[in-house]
Amino acid sequence: MPTPTERLDSSRLDCTGRPLQLRHLELDRFFHPRTVAVIGASASERKPNTNMWRKIKAWGDRAGAAVIPVHPNYDEVDGVRCADSILDIDGELDLAVILVGDAVGMFETVVERKPRYAVIFSAGFAEVGAEGEALQDRLEKLIATGETHLLGPNTNLNAFETFRDDIDGKAIALITQSGHQGRPVFQAQGFGVRLSHWAPTGNEADLEFADFAAYFASLDGTGAVAAYIEGFKDGRSLMLAADRAAQAKTPIVMVKVGRTAEGESMAKSHTGHLTGSDKVVDAVFGQYGITRVDGLDELTDVAATFARTKPPKSAAPKSAAMPPRFCIYAISGGTGAHMADLCAAAGLHLPELSAKTQEALHQWIPPYLRVSNPVDNGGPPCTDERGRKILDRLVADPDVDIIICPITGALASMSRPLATDLAAVAETTDKPIFVIWGSPDTADPAYTDILLTSRKLVTFRTFHNCVQAAKAYVDYWDFQARYSSPFATMPTKASPARRKVQPLLANDEGESPKALSEHSSKELLRAYGIRTTNDVLATSATEAAKAAGALGYPVVLKVASPDLLHKSDAGLVRVGVNTATEVRRSYNELLAAAEKADRRARVEGVLVCEQISGGVECVVGVSTDDLFGPIVMFGLGGVFVEVLGDVAFRVPPFDRAEAERMVREVQGFALLEGTRGHEPADVKALVDTILKVQRLALDNADAIAELDINPLVVRPKGKGAVALDALVVLR
Repeated sequence: MPTPTERLDSSRLDCTGRPLQLRHLELDRFFHPRTVAVIGASASERKPNTNMWRKIKAWGDRAGAAVIPVHPNYDEVDGVRCADSILDIDGELDLAVILVGDAVGMFETVVERKPRYAVIFSAGFAEVGAEGEALQDRLEKLIATGETHLLGPNTNLNAFETFRDDIDGKAIALITQSGHQGRPVFQAQGFGVRLSHWAPTGNEADLEFADFAAYFASLDGTGAVAAYIEGFKDGRSLMLAADRAAQAKTPIVMVKVGRTAEGESMAKSHTGHLTGSDKVVDAVFGQYGITRVDGLDELTDVAATFARTKPPKSAAPKSAAMPPRFCIYAISGGTGAHMADLCAAAGLHLPELSAKTQEALHQWIPPYLRVSNPVDNGGPPCTDERGRKILDRLVADPDVDIIICPITGALASMSRPLATDLAAVAETTDKPIFVIWGSPDTADPAYTDILLTSRKLVTFRTFHNCVQAAKAYVDYWDFQARYSSPFATMPTKASPARRKVQPLLANDEGESPKALSEHSSKELLRAYGIRTTNDVLATSATEAAKAAGALGYPVVLKVASPDLLHKSDAGLVRVGVNTATEVRRSYNELLAAAEKADRRARVEGVLVCEQISGGVECVVGVSTDDLFGPIVMFGLGGVFVEVLGDVAFRVPPFDRAEAERMVREVQGFALLEGTRGHEPADVKALVDTILKVQRLALDNADAIAELDINPLVVRPKGKGAVALDALVVLR
């Protein structure tokens, strides 16, 4: 049975053996089939298959498809001639929908008939435990032997929904692994949000999130892809699909469960997915511009924001322009202050309006009211021609990119004309206008008949969702301005260093896992150009003293053993050794301590190391994730990583700019910039080291399970970064 990665296009592989491109699927044939077979169709009012058949038949009729019922006991269903078996249907078949109980048994016949696509709705597969996993395994083996791609199992009828065709503009395309979780997005059509597709992927025995995300992102009419996901089939397919969407400039907005152990457990029981390390998932989302939200209301609002807005002018590739500039316009000073507080806390840019603009606004707004930003009109100007003039002036201001207008209460004399002016002005500009209808009166015509019917306004129900959407908009287009596909330069062959280190990585004794000693681990680092301390491996006290004299005092002595990994905890390190006599004594004491710690431990000798002082201690490491493969980690040493967990992750491939963002992401970055009289650290050398560690991890992904450089001392600017200790654990 092929693995998920093997189901990608294997014609181009990177140096880890992972594919560099998604498989090619003609999903147009799934959503716009010419012929559909419904196996198990029924016209009996007592059977659930009847409603399912009729829904699919109505959907197919609208799509111009021939929908054929298949049932051995009926001559016709609802007046449509019935086939005894799918094998009796002549001609090309695009889609087979399986409604019978023995779905896997029927799928064997479907595979023989070779339609392009099939759907299995029934549950009872990997989501229910070992017995279901075995059943799904059988299903996946059938998929691998045939030419038919499968949606499901454990899915529903959402792919065959009817979407409103009276809503203009870009649409949201929806992907869910739980059909019910997509319902709020679907129902948002009632509020003027356009939807075009819904892919309910279920257990993803074959067709998965990545297939649909890449397809939807490539469609001209897609304004955003919205998704509810419990787990990913494969990390590389996720990254390739997100890369495809990023290159198409199509935002992906996602609820991804599994932030907590409880959520992760439920996701496993629901769809049989591995949810993956949540911090790693967050890192991948950041690398590829995926907007992560928590609630289904946020999912709808943020996706609708992307679908209804155009990029800011500052989103040109590689632009160094300032971030989008927001202006808050309110009919109450309190409302404006509240909104400004939330926007500023989210990092949105609220510049003071120019003196010229403020002077113009005071033609229509009393001089005692603030118009610098936020703009407070006091209320009455909304009720006459002044309201439109104010909005026209704000839209015309070249220093205003986005307007936010919170309407907190439904005072009809003000809210109705304000809504009317907002809708009218929105038709004259490409600048986004965000409106918040904060009143609990959702039956007010100002809301239902004016704001919701506007195809240019973006309307929210809460301050929170408006700010979240504004932040997502800014962050996404900032990402777009700098993005270039990392797969374009992904190495396809191992570097020459790989051959040099192979003897170190040979695990001839068959132990799992096997660690390298610090001495061997540092040899590995040096082969990849990563600077380490100058060390000498001594096998006698005399050799140790000689080595210390050559290196220069003071020195550090450590037991070199692949079996004694936590040397400091076991008393196997001596720091600040200043004389030959101390070296000899420490050598003997360390060997005795090693014997006491583990009599069976293999001891190579004692490592005599130069002692490095000064600089900022950091940690750079590599781990292996079940979904994504090699993961690179960075953090500041000591309490920052051990207690606060202040670390950042990146999944290869990533470039220098991404490595720099990784370093700046940790909360303790200020220490590297220089604080309390300390010199700024050599961040360039740190980034160089991270990139070399990435290459080491890629070259040796098949051999290395973990790498830990701790500490990596980043010295003052221009003096480089030095690995003081290192540990490599083999697969």
